[in-house]
Amino acid sequence: MTIPQDPDLCIDLHCHSTASDGALSPAALVERAAGHGVSHLSLTDHDTVAGLAEAESAARECGVVLIPGVELSCLWKSRTIHIVGLDFDPEAPDFRRALQGQNENRWARARMIAERLGKLGIDDLLGKATEVAGGDVPGRPHFAAVLTEAGVVRNAAQAFKRYLGNGKTGDVKAYWPELSEVVRWINEAGGIAVLAHPRKYQLTATKLRELTADFRRAGGRAIEVSTSGQSSGDLGFLAELCRKEKLLASQGSDFHFPGAPWCELGRIMKMPDGLEPVWHSFRQPILRPAPV
Repeated sequence: MTIPQDPDLCIDLHCHSTASDGALSPAALVERAAGHGVSHLSLTDHDTVAGLAEAESAARECGVVLIPGVELSCLWKSRTIHIVGLDFDPEAPDFRRALQGQNENRWARARMIAERLGKLGIDDLLGKATEVAGGDVPGRPHFAAVLTEAGVVRNAAQAFKRYLGNGKTGDVKAYWPELSEVVRWINEAGGIAVLAHPRKYQLTATKLRELTADFRRAGGRAIEVSTSGQSSGDLGFLAELCRKEKLLASQGSDFHFPGAPWCELGRIMKMPDGLEPVWHSFRQPILRPAPV
């Protein structure tokens, strides 16, 4: 069961808006987070900080503290891994250039997906997917929406099953930088690199321990111990891994769209005791309010 972390201190450090593959605009996302009792939020769109300015404006209106965030794709032993960056300087010039490179990789991937799905006969597939993405780089969920609207499939699930899922025609692997390079970008921008949703990579326990150790050696400082869709067994395993590697502990819903009760803003399994929260190491540490 997922529960709010704390009635006065509800922290969600992983979610997505229409700036990448989320369903809500940055402002609507922040408003929803506030409505669910979130006090501190990090918008972590994929390989972009394009939504941060809008989110920051909404956060001021809603009384939510917004922490700069991003989710970066990288490679570890030829596997795609996601690293969340938290509390960095979004205006750091080298970091902005790195994000531009990631953006170009995503556009190249989107063009390839559209090309591969060209046999389906949908006019201007890339343009329509881009429109669904709000003018930003379309990902597979946006292509799925276009396929559904065109009547090629009944719904997004069928789109992934037939055309966009792993190993299907539209499953295009992008070129991503190595894990150590992405961690360096975040560190040099003054942020904290977090290994995102470790149990979603379908790695064996041995491989996951190896990944976590390599991540720490590269300069990574935290691991997502609590995120949506994981079991209590996963929670315990990740807590143990966090302690062993002497990493900070992070948490986040990985929210993408409304209507999924297992993945809602601010509703995350409570982290086990004895872990050092990543937010204690922010430039402005988040601490529980003192009792009145």
